[in-house]
Amino acid sequence: MGNGHLFIIAAPSGAGKTSLVKALTSDAQNVFASISHTTRPVRPGETDGKDYFFVDAKTFLSMRDNSEFLEYAEVFGNYYGTSKRTIKEQLSKNIDVILEIDWQGAQQVKQRFPEATSIFVLPPSKSALLERLRNRGQDSEEVISRRTLEAISEMSHYHEFDYLIINDIFSAALEELHSIVVTQHLATPAQQSRLQPLIDELLE
Repeated sequence: MGNGHLFIIAAPSGAGKTSLVKALTSDAQNVFASISHTTRPVRPGETDGKDYFFVDAKTFLSMRDNSEFLEYAEVFGNYYGTSKRTIKEQLSKNIDVILEIDWQGAQQVKQRFPEATSIFVLPPSKSALLERLRNRGQDSEEVISRRTLEAISEMSHYHEFDYLIINDIFSAALEELHSIVVTQHLATPAQQSRLQPLIDELLE
């Protein structure tokens, strides 16, 4: 595998994780946001192959049974999964890969890629989280209530992650996320892999 690094980003629905990842990948070079497969319906403004690979349940379960997913989970009655092949191809090209997944998926990926860096994004308050969910204008109050309860459960797993970001001021949260990405490439194992010829010369 190349020098690409795997980043896992999880957050409750409404914390702004997707917006942060989109901003990061548009600004940073060699950072690729993995596109998951899902069985959930397409939302307004979404594009197949850009936001998700939208597939039916039969196709998804066939891929699962063929061990094509690095991780997968069922959320609100829909399946989500990350393709093994896509991740390995990007990492081999020295491209950093960001996985937007839930805490269950993060656990699965960490078992297979213990060197991966995991990041959890929290909202600044419960009221802000609820406001963001309502401002989407896509869900009924019943669905919003269910998502809020699920968010509380999901946030209880924050301590299982390597880094924690509070998405209050978006620009500050984005800067923190970018700093985490840079930091991983300055760690000794990553630097040694890239700088071995220089290190060998300096130690002669």
